[in-house]
Amino acid sequence: MRPRGVIYHALSQKEAKDSDVQPPGAQRAEAFVRAFLKRSTPGMSRQAREDQLQRKAVVLEYFTRHKRKEKKKKAKGLSARQRRELRLFYIKPEQQRYSLFLPLHELWKQYIRDLCNGLKPDTQPQMIQAKLLKADLHGAIISVTKSKCPSYVGITGILLQETKHIFKIITKEDRLKVIPKLNCVFTVEIDGFISYIYGSKFQLRSSERSAKKFKAKGTIDL
Repeated sequence: MRPRGVIYHALSQKEAKDSDVQPPGAQRAEAFVRAFLKRSTPGMSRQAREDQLQRKAVVLEYFTRHKRKEKKKKAKGLSARQRRELRLFYIKPEQQRYSLFLPLHELWKQYIRDLCNGLKPDTQPQMIQAKLLKADLHGAIISVTKSKCPSYVGITGILLQETKHIFKIITKEDRLKVIPKLNCVFTVEIDGFISYIYGSKFQLRSSERSAKKFKAKGTIDL
């Protein structure tokens, strides 16, 4: 029995549990949770909701907004027609001088020496041939040794431009020559080593040759 005159008596946790008495804060929290679950699961009855709470965690509905992925526009390069119209590779007549491109030839020779780890007398010609076939030839001195068109044979000069089908070279006479690769055999000489290029098997852009596998023995057929 409670003593007379006592208005308030604090219950211990055991007494509160035995009497099924909850503090006001716990009652508010329980009411909030029940209201929250009711709003979050509007399609479920109270009994179904209680069953779910007894068995497993409740997965509340959550709608995510899918962000649209913006496609990145890739920068498109100029087409061959646009390059021709802009005359990007046009060499002006006053610039068509052999002496102007001799420094380019010297740079190319140093590039090949570095590529071949130095050109020594005991260097294997097959190794140099394999390196040259995949190397950038701009600046090399090339000569036409064989061709189905006799007028091309003997032309020698510094390679200025290379496309898939042609070589454009400048001769010592300051003449710009356009030589087709098809049906022509070219030679490239550097430090006493001579390599042969069979144009009919060489119809690739310079940027494509690095991944190309060339046969060890070429053909002499034009």
